[in-house]
Amino acid sequence: MKRLIVLMALPMFIAFCAANAQEPLMARADKKEIRKEKHAERKSLRALRGRDVSYESKMRFGQDFGNISDVVWERTTYFDKASFTSKEGKPMTAFYDEQSNLVGTTTPAKFTDLPPAAQRDIEKHYKNYANANVIFFDDNEFNQTNMIIYGEEFEDEDNYFVEVKDDNNKLIVLRVTPEGEVTYFSDVK
Repeated sequence: MKRLIVLMALPMFIAFCAANAQEPLMARADKKEIRKEKHAERKSLRALRGRDVSYESKMRFGQDFGNISDVVWERTTYFDKASFTSKEGKPMTAFYDEQSNLVGTTTPAKFTDLPPAAQRDIEKHYKNYANANVIFFDDNEFNQTNMIIYGEEFEDEDNYFVEVKDDNNKLIVLRVTPEGEVTYFSDVK
């Protein structure tokens, strides 16, 4: 009798296992599809041609920030870069892509500007954090071009970048989200 019950239950058990085995495969397929869609939306970085900052970037800067007199322009490999003092008196840098669209801006920040959860996490794991260099990257949500900071490309999103020393006294960069999540970003070169 026990053998009969086991044999009768076996097809149901196999069907259950097969159904549950398909679910993770489908979830992985869905995740893969979502990544493909995000990748298709994201603009890959293209090196700029020429040595001079484009006229279009300068014109777009005027539209984005108004009449700023102390702008210092530089053409980098991937961006036209405008360093200036904002109308509020803060030093800023704006980055424009190959189509002269604003990718985002960076501004110096303080450790105390970080979300409290991130401050506690950094205090717990790193020494000499109080005087750390902090940069805030403010993404232009209307432009999907990725950004490069500290020589590393990352998907366009608002983030803080904090320079701290690790346990080996090596200077590293942490990325901090506005929600307070802290992750390793890169070594300082």
